[in-house]
Amino acid sequence: MELKTAKREIARLRKEIRRHSKLYYEQDQPEISDFDYDMLFRSLQELETEFPELDSPSSPTHKVGGRASERLKKVTHSVKMDSLSDVFSFEELSAFLEKTRQQLADIHEEILFTVEPKIDGLSVSLSYENGILVLGATRGDGITGEDVTANIKTIASVPQQLPAPLTLTVRGEVYMPQDVFEALNAEKEAAGEKLWANPRNAAAGSLRRLNPEETAQRKLDIYIFNFQAGSLYEDGHAPKSHRETIERIRALGFHTIDLLCTTGKDAEILSAIEKLGQNRDTLPCGIDGAVIKIDALRQRALLGETSSTPKWAAAYKYPPEEKETKLLDIAIQVGRTGVLTPNAVLEPVQLAGTTVSRATLHNIDIIRQRDIRIGDTVIVRKAGDIIPEIVGSVTHRRCGDEQVFQFPEYCPSCGEKIVYDAQELNEENEIIAESGAARCINVDCPAQLERRLIHFASKGAMGIDGMGPQIVHLLIENNLIQSAADIYTLTPQQLAALPRMGELSAANLTAAIERSKNAGPARLLFGLGIHHIGIAASEAILKKFGSIDALFTADIDALCEIEDIGEIMAQSVIDFFSLSETKQLIARLADSGVMMQAEQTASASDSLAGLTFVLTGTLSTMTRTEAGEKLKLLGAKVTGSVSAKTSYVVAGEAAGSKLDRANQLGIPVIDETQLQKLLNGESLD
Repeated sequence: MELKTAKREIARLRKEIRRHSKLYYEQDQPEISDFDYDMLFRSLQELETEFPELDSPSSPTHKVGGRASERLKKVTHSVKMDSLSDVFSFEELSAFLEKTRQQLADIHEEILFTVEPKIDGLSVSLSYENGILVLGATRGDGITGEDVTANIKTIASVPQQLPAPLTLTVRGEVYMPQDVFEALNAEKEAAGEKLWANPRNAAAGSLRRLNPEETAQRKLDIYIFNFQAGSLYEDGHAPKSHRETIERIRALGFHTIDLLCTTGKDAEILSAIEKLGQNRDTLPCGIDGAVIKIDALRQRALLGETSSTPKWAAAYKYPPEEKETKLLDIAIQVGRTGVLTPNAVLEPVQLAGTTVSRATLHNIDIIRQRDIRIGDTVIVRKAGDIIPEIVGSVTHRRCGDEQVFQFPEYCPSCGEKIVYDAQELNEENEIIAESGAARCINVDCPAQLERRLIHFASKGAMGIDGMGPQIVHLLIENNLIQSAADIYTLTPQQLAALPRMGELSAANLTAAIERSKNAGPARLLFGLGIHHIGIAASEAILKKFGSIDALFTADIDALCEIEDIGEIMAQSVIDFFSLSETKQLIARLADSGVMMQAEQTASASDSLAGLTFVLTGTLSTMTRTEAGEKLKLLGAKVTGSVSAKTSYVVAGEAAGSKLDRANQLGIPVIDETQLQKLLNGESLD
């Protein structure tokens, strides 16, 4: 590969890996399997090795995990929490063992390795002072993690107090038991919600909840697999081996990892790994490999570590399991956001410890690209515990009776015509092909009603205090609302009759509904849940058009004249306002007194016109939303991400990655006092 080509490929891989890392570590919503991610990572490592002049300290190959969430308090680890280097074959593992022995050849000591399961969970550290649990933290980027102490304390197997007054830190893996995971996803599927991809992400999402009571309901567990710092013995005696460490940790009451063997023989190490792989389906938690470590702590210290991984350990990753089965049918499920997802109905097959009878096919493009037909013998893969997917068809087994799948033209829930994310037109502007996600944009579609109404009432939209998901569910369940317009016909008597509501709560909710009528047309437009249209786009559209009614006659050219509104966003607005259901909904909302016309607010001046601001952290005298509104009234633009076009970053308390980004780009950073000066028309000089 030429240097120029390698440079482009390295840049592409780094961008892709960073995106998937953010989805996996920070949002707990992976789009690809662990195996596919590992292969991307391996490809980047190989290119950086082949072209060392293109390597960079900022590359994902030199980083650990993901960034700490800005929602949770950050903590700095007293001992860096490294990740492990991966090997994917016994040949690679043997090379690691031999290299390790060569590096320790001069000490003339027996070199023993331990083998243990690699738990597929969320890595955390637990810190105790005088025997009392004082801190539970996620790994984060290995240096800075998230304080999840309150949530850690909801895990039954975590000791709140040790039997001895020791000060120490241990490291473990929080996981969700397989049976709990399956029950949780069954509840989500029944409710029409997006499923967790695998137990690891379910555990991570549960542990990082802001409400510990929600974490407690998820029945998480933990395995402790390492001693990080402090003393394990009251007499000050220090452990000399990993096995001795684990035994002492277990004696203190921790739920510890099982060491499969301690040996210096390659054959015994490989045998233990093979046996673990064969029995992985019988374990209470998911595993995605085996960890091989030097047993003697002194030898570990001699080997040291790289910038992100210890040299004394490696993780053997199991390949994804694949099996063949028959595709019986393709069923369409309408999600709460209107997306139509094709799901494969399979002849049941045992895969990764569970019976698989359904698998997602994502969208029409996947079906076409992989040439998947009803009646085909297909290959089903379940990498780790990720939701099953069809890899492809076994075409040589076709008998001629297989059927090419045709995506429905109309929504199976409401009968409205389906729209696609992308369309290919001929020279006469006729649609000749459609691709991407198919969705129903009918505002009254029963399959997506609850999700739409929750969004409509949310803080960023109409801001109806007290109308959260549970109340919306109750209202639908009791046939009190079938559309957003029905919210404004509710009476205090109807609300008070709901379970656990009462007269006072009903009166408060009625008042909140009344107040929401003045939220303004921009927030109403956002609350309608139009695909691609967020609050910033809604504000820009209403600034140009002035009213909701004007959007019924808007054309694509007029919409595209608005800054940051492209053809796809414009088409979403046009499609939505072309529906008869939309006309009926808007008419009913207007009749109820919901504000449709933008108020002509006279701003003090356009003193900040042409400037772009980004707000981060917590402000003491106002919320970020309020600060943003005040800046907009003075002609400024407020965005959510820092770029070279940003004029100022306003940094409040506990400012996060946006502040770091501003410093990297040399963007001026101001505090709340300086912001107030700008809002008052004063100079920063």
